[in-house]
Amino acid sequence: MGKEDAEVESEVRKTVTEAKKIGGSLMVRIPAEAANEEGIQEGDLVELQVSKVKKSWFGSYPDIDPMTREDELDTHD
Repeated sequence: MGKEDAEVESEVRKTVTEAKKIGGSLMVRIPAEAANEEGIQEGDLVELQVSKVKKSWFGSYPDIDPMTREDELDTHD
């Protein structure tokens, strides 16, 4: 039985990583911690389920200071 015929296990590990362009392809890396936990080594076949992560804009403006009492809207009752 070759690697191509290996059974697919049902346990899924999720991780988020950034895609990088190399040549004409987009490449993703498997974080060392995830690879070690799954026993993945160079040359092993892996199954990927790909979806784009929605970006959170929280903290996107690091130069803006936190809100203060003076920033509070005081037109309420």
